[in-house]
Order: sequence, then structure tokens, then C-alpha cells
Amino acid sequence: MGLKSFNPYTASRRFMTVLDKSEITKETPEKGLLEPKKRSGGRNNQGEVSVWHRGGGHKKQYRKVDFRRDKAGVPAKVAAIEYDPNRSANLALLHYADGDKRYILQPVGLEVGATVSTGDDADILPGNALKFRHIPPGTMVHNLELYPGRGGQVVRSAGGSAQLLSKEGEIALIKLPSGEVRKFSVDCMATVGQVGNLDHENENFGKAGRTRWRGIRPTVRGVAMNPVDHPHGGGEGRVKGNHPQTPWAFPTLGKKTRHNKRTDKHIVERRK
Repeated sequence: MGLKSFNPYTASRRFMTVLDKSEITKETPEKGLLEPKKRSGGRNNQGEVSVWHRGGGHKKQYRKVDFRRDKAGVPAKVAAIEYDPNRSANLALLHYADGDKRYILQPVGLEVGATVSTGDDADILPGNALKFRHIPPGTMVHNLELYPGRGGQVVRSAGGSAQLLSKEGEIALIKLPSGEVRKFSVDCMATVGQVGNLDHENENFGKAGRTRWRGIRPTVRGVAMNPVDHPHGGGEGRVKGNHPQTPWAFPTLGKKTRHNKRTDKHIVERRK
């Protein structure tokens, strides 16, 4: 899937690029796999803004994606490749031999007509899901479970892939896209291959309106505000020298926020 550019017949068209969506084979989603999606506009249950810069945007419906991959031993055929407005990756619609239909993340190389399987005896092919116990070292994987049976939670965005480095007893060492090396149980499931839609990161919105269509509102810099509104605000002219802070004076921009001693033991090497 490549990028499509435009002649600059308006200023915003000059740098705009869009995905050509040549891989998409089905325009409308599967009705039985849709759920309504409520929008909060960044407000909490008191009506106060708790997350800034959210609101508006196009109405979406949620696609129920099978992150668990628990239909072991039942083969499925890829019926279609679909766009998903809720994530950067595309979806593959699977038709199982027992009549069930499910969405999975589309990995690179998985096309309509291909067969996908789950379980210990599945081949090491894109889209097949196995436990780390049955995956050979060096394999690129995505949609990794952090805990057996919970469903894939990490490496799910477009272009993402992790690498199985080694297995020692009941522990598998995985190198994540961030560069972090982490311990996983060999009973955790993962899907073989790299998540598709590789050109997603190269897309250029080209104009503010396309960002608003995605439900993202404008960001005002702290230095452009008054002192009453932000710690960076005020001053005669442009003032340098303040430590990066949030509007509530908490350190930000590079300040480490991880405080999870319970899972520190799983990290072998910190992310780069």
C-alpha cells in the first residue's frame, strides 16, 4: 500500500498525502462485528475536561477484533481486507470452517484467499497464532499477550513487530519495537509476522482540517498564555529558561513516569 500525492491546486494540497488503499477489498464493515462507540469529548463523569485537545471528529463504529485468537484447530479463510477508523492497522476478515466470522489485524503478506490457523501445530506463516513455546527463535511476531489467556495487548499498531530472541525454560525473551527486551511466559500467544499498512507513518495530513476530522482539537503553547493560565506564560517578549511543565506545574517532556515495581522484574533491557 503506497502513498498518493496531489497537484498543488490549493495550498493545503501541496504537501497532503493519503494512503492509496489498494489493499482494501471491502468497503463496508461486517454488521455482526460492529459495536456503537460513545464519544466523551475528553470529559469525565462530572462534565469537566480531563483530557485536553479532544472533541468533534467523524462518527465511528467499533470493530470487534479477535485479539485472543482462541479458536485453536479451526482453519479460517481470509475473505476480505478492510479499513478500520479506530486504529492505524488494517483488518482481515476471517471466515472459519465452522461458520464463525472474526476480524484480526492484517499482517504483511496476508492476502484474500489465504488460510489462517491457530494452535500448537500451526505453521510459521503470517497471520497464524501460536504460543511462544512453539515459535522458533528469530521469528518476527505481533499482537503479543502479556499474560496467558488475556489476549494480545502489545505490538498492535501499523508496521509494528517484535522479535523472539531466545527461550530459557518457561521464559521467552522478546525484543519489542521500542528496543526494550522483556521476559514473557512461553505460554503467551503471539501472531506471526509484522503488522501491515507500513506507509501509515509516512502519511502527511496537509491541513488542520484532517486533524479535526480525527477528533483532535488545537494545542495552544504554554509560552503563548498568560501567567494565570500556565507556568510558561507571561514575560516581556519571549522568555527562556523555564523547566518544561504542565499547566499544573508537573514536570513534563522527558520526565520519566514509570512507577510499576510489580513488573520491573520482567524488563531485561530498558527501551532506547
